[in-house]
Parts: sequence; C-alpha cells; structure tokens
Amino acid sequence: MIRSLKEDLYRYEGLKCHCLLTQLRYILFVPGFQYIYFLRHAQEARNCISRFLWNVLLKLCSFKFGIQIPTGVRLGKGFRISHWGAIVMNPAVVLGNNCNIAQNVLIGNSLGHKKGVPQIGNNVCINANAIVVGGVYIADNVLVAPGAFINFDVPPNSIVIGNPGKIIPREFSPTDKYIVYKVEDYQ
Repeated sequence: MIRSLKEDLYRYEGLKCHCLLTQLRYILFVPGFQYIYFLRHAQEARNCISRFLWNVLLKLCSFKFGIQIPTGVRLGKGFRISHWGAIVMNPAVVLGNNCNIAQNVLIGNSLGHKKGVPQIGNNVCINANAIVVGGVYIADNVLVAPGAFINFDVPPNSIVIGNPGKIIPREFSPTDKYIVYKVEDYQ
C-alpha cells in the first residue's frame, strides 16, 4: 500500500515523492491527496479496528472537502485529484491507471438503456463539471472536457466535449499534456 500511495504522490510531484517533507506536506495540506491517502488506507485495512479508524478519518475528510469516493471504488495506480471539491463516484466505478479527476465531477450509475456503472481506462483526464453515467466504457487516452455529459462509450484517443457529449477522435493521445508523471515512469 505504501507503494500505491507513493505512485499517487508521484503523479503530483514526480521523483520528489520520495522526500519525507513532500510527503508530509501533501498528506497535511493538499485536500485531494489527503483524501486519497485516507481512501487507500481504508481500502487496505487488515482488521476491523484499523478499518474503522481509517473510515472515520475518510468520512471526516469527505465532509470537510466535499469529496465522496467510497472505499468500493477500484482505483488504478497513480490516481490524482487535480482540484478538490464536490467529487462524487458510485462505489462500483472502476478507474484505470493515471486518471485525473477535477472538481465537481460526477461518475455514477444509471438505469434504462445504458444501465450500470462506468468503467474508465488508463490515462484518462476528466475535467471540471463533467458527468459520466451509465454502463459505459471510456477507453484509454481520453480527455473529457469541462462540462461534458457522457452516457455512451468513448473510443481511445478521443476528446469528449459538450452536453450532450460529442466525440472528437484524435490520431494521438490528447491527454499527454495533462497526464504528467505517469506511473509507468515511477522508479
């Protein structure tokens, strides 16, 4: 679990993640990373007492910062909350490696035609005020623009803009400028 936290911190600071001062600064003063720190500990707790403690700290952090990512969410390596505030996810969401989430993002379930919960691939950047709902799959290297509404599958190397969402395919990864310090580069 320490490795997964360092991989998450690597996404923020690169190789400075090995510095104790950097680790303390992020745990104590960066809301997005603080939430990730408590979430990873709550997910990996081995006994009921430590699980209870980490869940209480996670809930307090949730109330303080408005982030609601339940312990049931399956996070890939190198998860990054770019800007904190009002992030809500369904407990069954699956996120790949190197995902960025910004403020006011909703990733939730839906009933009806696209019944289910989203699955999100690797190197995906979901920007502010975006909504992703339903049993959809967002492939690798997708950039979700601010305010986009997605209730459909998204192919790799795409940008999704607007409400309703519109897919703009790209020949290259549109997330390369947004996904800095990829976990694959972590040492």
